[in-house]
Amino acid sequence: MQQIIKTSTIMNVDCMNQQTCEAIARSKRRPERIYLRVIKGGLCPADSYAEGQLRAKKFKIGDIIKADIRKLRNPKFNRLVHRIGQLVAANIEAFSGLDAHTCIKRIQIEGKIACDEIGIMVPGYGMVIQFIPRSMSFDSMDEVEYHDCAKRICRLISDRYWLSLDPDQIEQMAGSMINE
Repeated sequence: MQQIIKTSTIMNVDCMNQQTCEAIARSKRRPERIYLRVIKGGLCPADSYAEGQLRAKKFKIGDIIKADIRKLRNPKFNRLVHRIGQLVAANIEAFSGLDAHTCIKRIQIEGKIACDEIGIMVPGYGMVIQFIPRSMSFDSMDEVEYHDCAKRICRLISDRYWLSLDPDQIEQMAGSMINE
């Protein structure tokens, strides 16, 4: 009987074959993003670069296309999660010596926040579930999802590492660092 183990550590597994590596690489490819501006009754290219991107795709008037529409994040709060990582690295001993990015990725894995799951068969051991944190970059996540992740990260920090603070206090401290 095979055993299923959930883990958050990255393991070197000899059984990972070329097909598995190619599947992981394909899942990380993102479609090209073209920025559009909302106008009365429709959308139009946001700038001349976006016009060029549309022209390169050879779209014609009347073509039906598929698009994923998302509102871009507020640039002012784009660095919020990075500042939370800096706050954690500077004030929580369990994260000392880590940079802000590594702190956030570790918290994402620990809390399974914005993570993909991948199962890896380990011979003689069974299936190991690996959590891989997704990017929280400006282009990867919309405003609503980003703020949800930031709140969940603050909640995990408050519940596990910084018991004297509530999640809102952590977010407020990081928010005050945004312009630094």
